[in-house]
Amino acid sequence: MIERSDGVCSVMMNRPEKKNAANGPMWRELAQVFREAATNEEDRVVVVSGAGGDFCAGADLGDPEGLTVHPLPRMRMIGDAALALHALPKPTIAKVDGVAVGAGCNLALGCDLVVASDRARFSEIFAKRGLSLDFGGSWLLPRRVGLHKAKELAFFADIIDAAEAERIGLVNRVVPFAELDAFVAGWAARLAAGPPLALSCTKSLLDDSSSMSMAEALEREAAAQAVNSASEDGREAVMAFLQRRESKFTGR
Repeated sequence: MIERSDGVCSVMMNRPEKKNAANGPMWRELAQVFREAATNEEDRVVVVSGAGGDFCAGADLGDPEGLTVHPLPRMRMIGDAALALHALPKPTIAKVDGVAVGAGCNLALGCDLVVASDRARFSEIFAKRGLSLDFGGSWLLPRRVGLHKAKELAFFADIIDAAEAERIGLVNRVVPFAELDAFVAGWAARLAAGPPLALSCTKSLLDDSSSMSMAEALEREAAAQAVNSASEDGREAVMAFLQRRESKFTGR
């Protein structure tokens, strides 16, 4: 399910009878909507959630497609959705309630920000299924919690509650379930009102920081600031400051 309002593209996985476990069609739909949001100027922020009180129980192991498609192209299809999310040049928020396990956990971690309800539960459950990490977990998890903690989570495949997820840095915020929608809506509205070009540049700089030297980072920062300063939004920000009013950013 996709809803668009005031610059916010809300993507809700809708297989509640399966705790939103993703089958082939869902993976392909997710990849498609992430790519569409990347090029749709009206989409300034993407919020990903699940229907029926759960985020996502990972891949649907009972998906008939999984029995007829060779594992390698199937995994590449799943990876395509992960890459489409990772390449999205706009802020993304995972709104997590209930379970986020396996690929569902890594789908949440693939978003820029993760907000969880106090009843959310997370697990890199792959080892209990005789599997290794997928949906980018081997890349995402150590960047969230550090290498040794990532190995603990992956090796033991324990389910952790929201409080523990916040303590180890797996999520940004934990809020009471009753406040989850309003909190995420508030963050999404703030991001949607922000400067699209500058936020996109900042996201790219941070995502690429671990593979750059300080000198390379500084050069990238300089190029980004040149783009921002020459944009209409850059000029608008200066005028708004001088006129003591809120900026109205257009993404140009």
